[in-house]
Amino acid sequence: MTRSVSGSSISQQPQNNNNAAASSSSSSSSWNPESAVPLEIKQLLIPKQTTSSSYSYILAFHQILDLLKSQKRTGWLNHNISNPESISDHMYRMSIIAMSLNSSNFPENNNEKLDLSKCVKISLIHDIAEALVGDIVPHDTTVNKEEKNKREYNTILYMSQLIKNYNPIFAQEIIESWLDYEEQRNFEAKIVKDIDKYELLLSAFHYEREYKGEKDLSEFFSARELIKTQEIAKIADELLKERDLFWRNIKKIN
Repeated sequence: MTRSVSGSSISQQPQNNNNAAASSSSSSSSWNPESAVPLEIKQLLIPKQTTSSSYSYILAFHQILDLLKSQKRTGWLNHNISNPESISDHMYRMSIIAMSLNSSNFPENNNEKLDLSKCVKISLIHDIAEALVGDIVPHDTTVNKEEKNKREYNTILYMSQLIKNYNPIFAQEIIESWLDYEEQRNFEAKIVKDIDKYELLLSAFHYEREYKGEKDLSEFFSARELIKTQEIAKIADELLKERDLFWRNIKKIN
């Protein structure tokens, strides 16, 4: 599905509402990005004679990013993982994984060199809307996929509006990078999709080891079948070998 990238407006007045992840229970007709912005950040969006709006708005955007550090990934919370990774933890490791790849090892790209810098940007942007939308998992019964996509897209437009007066180039780039991932518009986005699945496998195995085999997170490892590029698949398969050895040793102990 191709989306228009026309901007959304930003209200100048703060609204009374709660922040972030709890918004997933809101009805589809009432939810909007600003309703999820904490009140203390909304204060920055009220025009002031003493401060340029471009600076107060970019400061608001930077503070919204802070929400990614405190929001834990829903899948791990649902499995009672103690102190699981945050959304920003996930995106940060994805970006480092992207940087670490050998761009020459991707023959699927028709012999064109993989743009790893684009992979890094997409990795850092792809879940950024979750700062306000929250981490809504596929089996969430309160928010369907269409509504989730709509909320995330509207949030990206909202963030872009916050950025636009200060840095119009990045304001457009955040939209384009997000759309690259969501619509899989280029090879770099496809690589990031595979990195996303691989990072999930890494985290699942980390928690299995952390709990010394008391938690079997096998259901997450079906993500391996969704990895399409040969290089990421090879790396993921090395992880699976290590996991197999781990579980064999656990069975010997028991």
